[in-house]
Amino acid sequence: MIPTSSTTAEPDFVLAIDFGGTKVAVAVADLKGRILEQTELPTEASAGADAAVRRTLAVAGALIANQVEMRGGECVAVGAVSPGIVLVDRVLLAPNLPGWEKLSLPDLLRNGLRVDHVMVGTDVKWAAVAEAKWGSLRNSDPAVFISFGTGMGAAVVIGGRVRSGAHGAAGEIGYNLRGIQDECGIAAGHAPLEEFAGGRAIGERGSRVMGRNLSAADVFASTDVRARSIVDEALAELSVHVANIAILVDPERIAVGGGLMSSADRVLGHLSRRLKMAVPFPPEVVPARFIHDGALRGAAVLALEAAAASPPSSLTAMETFGLAK
Repeated sequence: MIPTSSTTAEPDFVLAIDFGGTKVAVAVADLKGRILEQTELPTEASAGADAAVRRTLAVAGALIANQVEMRGGECVAVGAVSPGIVLVDRVLLAPNLPGWEKLSLPDLLRNGLRVDHVMVGTDVKWAAVAEAKWGSLRNSDPAVFISFGTGMGAAVVIGGRVRSGAHGAAGEIGYNLRGIQDECGIAAGHAPLEEFAGGRAIGERGSRVMGRNLSAADVFASTDVRARSIVDEALAELSVHVANIAILVDPERIAVGGGLMSSADRVLGHLSRRLKMAVPFPPEVVPARFIHDGALRGAAVLALEAAAASPPSSLTAMETFGLAK
């Protein structure tokens, strides 16, 4: 059980940051991982990576100061997650965040917040860690976590550990080819599945068809037959890929989270129908426990692991603390 607030005799705390394609979530948590205070700010990705990080540091600094004033103690570690492959000096495969490929998140966070223990990781994988530790994937083995929001990704949990792959890129399903017609993939800078079925793509396609600016959530909410067709096509496409994952992994359970799970019945309905039709042993499909803040919860786990690290660390978490090749 993870309550959203807590009183505790231990005054020290950690900071968690989830850098997303449309918003950044920031929270402080106690040393048991319970969220004490959190807030959000728009990413404003078009303004550049440096600007997004500067604004985040200002908000994070204010949260830290507020906690110190209320509780005493200090911020002992920072955990931050982002789309893509988060390395010490850059972030790869994060097309929705221009400039991220030149960003050294560990250094920026350590220097900007003056906290020695800093670790960074991939948002979907650490959301899966949170689900396996506290949420809908607990005691399920193997299991799969699917994130469906601005972008998309998957994480496979085996033996209680999220598999990272040889390069940290396991589960980057946005780069899946949609069929033999796909001649342009990552080598040409494309993510075929995400460019068709991801939230950004749904919003852009809906805006073109409907003749006004729409978000993916707007398209999902619309009763217009054209909008419904766009959503159904995207979900049908996503369902095929989730079914193929299930055939490969044979999971006990699949949990789905992310911003577009505001339409959970619709999303899970498409997935369940495809899995029952295509998978020899269809897994249970459930909403994630932390539908909208799974990555933030994962960042809190990452911060707690960073706090336990000795000596102080400013490393990535690709191969450590709940992740494995």
